[in-house]
Order: sequence, then structure tokens, then C-alpha cells
Amino acid sequence: MNKNLNPNKIAVIGAGGVGATTAYALMVQGIGSEIVLIDVNKDKAEGEAMDLRHGASFVNPVDIYAGDYSDLADAKLIIITAGAAQKPGETRLDLIKKNTGIFKNIVSSITEYNQDGILLVVTNPVDILTYLTYRLSNFPANRVIGSGTVLDSSRFRSLLSKNCGVAASNVHGYIIGEHGDSEVPVWSLTNIAGTPISQYCPICSKACGGDDLEQISSQVKNAAYEIIEKKGATFYAVALAVARIARSILRDENAVLTVSSLMESYYGIEDISLSLPTIINSNGIDRVLELPLSKKEEKAFKESAAHLKENFEQLEV
Repeated sequence: MNKNLNPNKIAVIGAGGVGATTAYALMVQGIGSEIVLIDVNKDKAEGEAMDLRHGASFVNPVDIYAGDYSDLADAKLIIITAGAAQKPGETRLDLIKKNTGIFKNIVSSITEYNQDGILLVVTNPVDILTYLTYRLSNFPANRVIGSGTVLDSSRFRSLLSKNCGVAASNVHGYIIGEHGDSEVPVWSLTNIAGTPISQYCPICSKACGGDDLEQISSQVKNAAYEIIEKKGATFYAVALAVARIARSILRDENAVLTVSSLMESYYGIEDISLSLPTIINSNGIDRVLELPLSKKEEKAFKESAAHLKENFEQLEV
């Protein structure tokens, strides 16, 4: 770690719904002792910081304030949530052109002051913007991370938990690939209390079958669209997912999380960012795990990569 970095300092760029809720989740969970909010609307950032500071007596000591890009110079972790929001009827990929221009300015401003921290991209479409950030920043690949399918994997476990009548903590499964329409549920490795889902279903009192599992996959993939249609935006669960990633980085946990990162010959895929189970610690990405996927899952993962590459190549970078 660079000796000039504060190992407990986090910068959050973007003080909208996701950024402010992320700062709240970090504060409540005691992740980081210094959090700076940066937003093009300085009044919004200051208002959010004030609101958060007023709860300081209820949480671990933390200094939360609004700042500008010069304030992130010593931040260990820089979380990017700024960008155009997804509107009802829009896909995550519809946001590409809107957010590409925004990110060019953001990444340039970050690297002017900090070239040693870890970048965590949350803005959608997160996989393409993670790869774009890697290209623009010239940071090593291990220090450019996307929130990826960490939230999707949590949704997956949550829905299976409800369907099977067991605690989510006893459900183990991953969503890989794109955080979006081409994401891939890894059913072949999904298990409950160590029992493969294919063996658990016959002994489950719910007596569900393949159609029920396919419906769960569909619900995971379309969850954000449904929430946006009903309330206009998603931010609580994604903020918790981001806080989980931040905790693994700042506390050097070596947690396995399905973050998005640069593919370097994983399943023959290169030069795009996608999600796979990944060991995360204070260095950022320690190792990406190449899972023993079924042939169907590997094919779907490669198709997800091709889908994202096709969209990235349309950008003027």
C-alpha cells in the first residue's frame, strides 16, 4: 500500500440516491473512519453530509464531509456512483452513451489527484463502465473493480431462501457475467447447506421443479426493472452490496464476491470486464476464480462477454 494513502478513507463520487445511501451503509456498519462525498451539485453533497453527521452519536467515530476531487488524494477506496440514472423502460445498456462522457471527466479528475487507490465502479452499465475506467485510468487491473453481480447474487440467494424456506445465509450460489440482461445463474454449483440444488429440490417440502427455478432466474434478472417501475430507482440493496465490497477491501478479508473485473483469458475471454467469484482484499482483486461451469453455463458466459464487447465497440473512447 502507498504510504501516502489513508487506509480507512473512502471517497464517494456522486451524492444521489445510490451514493448517499452507500455513505449511510458505510457509516452504520463502521466501514471507514473518513468519508468524503463529491458531487457536481456541491449543495446536495453538503446536505447529505450534514444529515449523516447528525447521526454521529449513534455509530462508530467517523468524519463525513462534502469535498472536491482534491480531497480524495489520500483515499484508499474511491467509489463512483455518479452518472445518469436508469429510467423506466430503459435497459442498463441504454445508459452507455450518457455515462461514457460523464466518466471521462470523472476518471480524469480522479487520476489528477490519486493514482494509488482502488476504484470501485457502481454506475450502470457497470461492466462496460468498469472496463472504460480501467482503460482511461491506466490503473493496474487489480485496482479497478465493478460492483458487478454482487447484488444479483444476493437477490438470487434471497429468492431461493424464500422459495426453499431456509435462511439466505445457508444458500450458496452465484450470478456471473453481465450485471444485466445476459447474466448467468450458476445452477450447477448452487447448494443449500452443502447439498447441490438438484439434490435438495426432491427432498424439499416445497416440491418445486425446474420451472420454479427458471422463474427465480427470471425474477433476479428483471428485479431492477420491476423496482424502478414501482418506485423509480434502486439504492438500498445496491448500497449494502457496495458496503460489503468496501468492507472486504478495507479490512483485508479475502472475501469471495462476484465483482466485475478485467477478464484475462478466463474461459478464453479477454479485454472486457465481467463478473466471476473473486477474492477481494486490501490490494483489490487478489484472484479471479475460474469455476468448473457446466457446458451450458460456460456457453452463456461467453455469450454475455460477446454481448458486452459488441456494445463497448460502439463507443467513441
